Amino acid sequence: MRQSEFWNLVDGEFGAARGRLLAREHVLLDLGGRTAEQALADGDPPVRDVWFALARSLDVPQSRIWGSDDAPPRSRGR
Repeated sequence: MRQSEFWNLVDGEFGAARGRLLAREHVLLDLGGRTAEQALADGDPPVRDVWFALARSLDVPQSRIWGSDDAPPRSRGR
Protein backbone atom coordinates (compact mmCIF):
# COMPACT_ATOMS: atom_id res chain seq x y z
CA MET A 1 0.00 0.00 0.00
CA ARG A 2 1.13 3.48 -0.71
CA GLN A 3 2.18 6.08 1.81
CA SER A 4 -0.57 8.37 0.55
CA GLU A 5 -3.14 6.01 2.08
CA PHE A 6 -1.28 6.17 5.39
CA TRP A 7 -1.25 9.97 5.34
CA ASN A 8 -4.95 10.13 4.39
CA LEU A 9 -5.80 8.00 7.42
CA VAL A 10 -3.53 10.06 9.70
CA ASP A 11 -4.94 13.36 8.44
CA GLY A 12 -8.51 12.11 8.72
CA GLU A 13 -8.09 11.01 12.31
CA PHE A 14 -5.75 13.65 13.76
CA GLY A 15 -5.72 16.54 11.29
CA ALA A 16 -2.75 17.35 9.08
CA ALA A 17 -0.66 19.39 11.55
CA ARG A 18 -1.16 17.15 14.58
CA GLY A 19 -0.85 14.01 12.47
CA ARG A 20 2.53 15.10 11.10
CA LEU A 21 3.72 15.91 14.61
CA LEU A 22 2.62 12.52 15.91
CA ALA A 23 4.25 10.70 12.99
CA ARG A 24 7.49 12.57 13.60
CA GLU A 25 7.62 12.49 17.42
CA HIS A 26 5.50 9.65 18.84
CA VAL A 27 7.66 6.58 19.53
CA LEU A 28 5.90 3.28 18.82
CA LEU A 29 6.89 0.19 20.77
CA ASP A 30 5.13 -2.00 18.16
CA LEU A 31 7.63 -0.66 15.62
CA GLY A 32 10.70 -1.37 17.71
CA GLY A 33 10.92 2.04 19.35
CA ARG A 34 10.79 3.96 16.07
CA THR A 35 8.46 6.74 15.04
CA ALA A 36 6.01 6.33 12.18
CA GLU A 37 8.24 8.50 9.98
CA GLN A 38 11.26 6.33 10.75
CA ALA A 39 9.32 3.16 9.99
CA LEU A 40 8.11 4.59 6.68
CA ALA A 41 11.66 5.63 5.79
CA ASP A 42 12.80 2.09 6.61
CA GLY A 43 10.24 0.70 4.17
CA ASP A 44 7.71 -0.77 6.60
CA PRO A 45 4.26 -1.32 5.04
CA PRO A 46 2.50 2.04 5.51
CA VAL A 47 -0.99 0.89 6.43
CA ARG A 48 -0.62 -2.71 7.52
CA ASP A 49 2.22 -2.02 9.96
CA VAL A 50 2.71 1.70 10.52
CA TRP A 51 -0.88 2.99 10.56
CA PHE A 52 -2.16 0.13 12.69
CA ALA A 53 0.71 0.55 15.18
CA LEU A 54 0.01 4.28 15.42
CA ALA A 55 -3.73 3.74 15.72
CA ARG A 56 -3.31 1.13 18.48
CA SER A 57 -0.87 3.31 20.37
CA LEU A 58 -3.18 6.31 20.28
CA ASP A 59 -6.40 4.36 20.97
CA VAL A 60 -8.11 5.09 17.67
CA PRO A 61 -11.54 3.44 18.00
CA GLN A 62 -12.10 0.37 15.85
CA SER A 63 -15.03 2.17 14.22
CA ARG A 64 -12.57 4.71 12.74
CA ILE A 65 -9.63 2.43 11.94
CA TRP A 66 -10.28 2.73 8.16
CA GLY A 67 -11.29 6.38 8.36
CA SER A 68 -14.59 8.08 8.93
CA ASP A 69 -16.63 5.72 6.75
CA ASP A 70 -14.98 2.59 8.25
CA ALA A 71 -14.49 1.02 4.82
CA PRO A 72 -11.19 -0.54 3.78
CA PRO A 73 -9.50 1.27 0.89
CA ARG A 74 -10.34 -0.18 -2.53
CA SER A 75 -6.69 -0.87 -3.27
CA ARG A 76 -6.38 -3.07 -0.21
CA GLY A 77 -6.42 -6.22 -2.30
CA ARG A 78 -3.53 -5.11 -4.55
